[in-house]
Amino acid sequence: MLNSSMLNIRIAKLADLLSITSIYNDAIATTTATFDTEPKTLQEQKKWFSHHDKKHPILVAQLDNQVVGWVSISEWSDRCAYAGTGELSLYIDKKYQGKGYGRKLFEAIVAEGKKLGFHTVISRVAEGNEVSFHLHETLGFEMIGIMKEVGEKFGKRLDVHIFQKIY
Repeated sequence: MLNSSMLNIRIAKLADLLSITSIYNDAIATTTATFDTEPKTLQEQKKWFSHHDKKHPILVAQLDNQVVGWVSISEWSDRCAYAGTGELSLYIDKKYQGKGYGRKLFEAIVAEGKKLGFHTVISRVAEGNEVSFHLHETLGFEMIGIMKEVGEKFGKRLDVHIFQKIY
């Protein structure tokens, strides 16, 4: 899909699931980027992977044959009226953060969402994630609301900011 120097962005394959799971499990253990609190097993992740299809893709960023991050569009809701709305998720391996790979992945999934005919895409971002706030704003997302104290992680109740891009 996108090649930038040695970075390759492409549709995820089942063979990528171990790397995707490792990146996600690190985020579970060390960040508030996800409100999952227990590591995911490969079996759980296979079920998650199977819920993604051509309309709800998972993209990976690959550098020198290593997956360094992933991004996805998931169903916002299983109710039919929400079919034109997707939810974005983005995770980058800690060793590769701050190098622009997250931006490239996010740009790719936003473009993919438009190509797939989504009317709007939404992201939920926990308070304090200024890097993610900035990324969303620079890519034309609007912060449309704050859900107050909806999650608890690392002993703290956290707000979640909702960002939306309408195509």
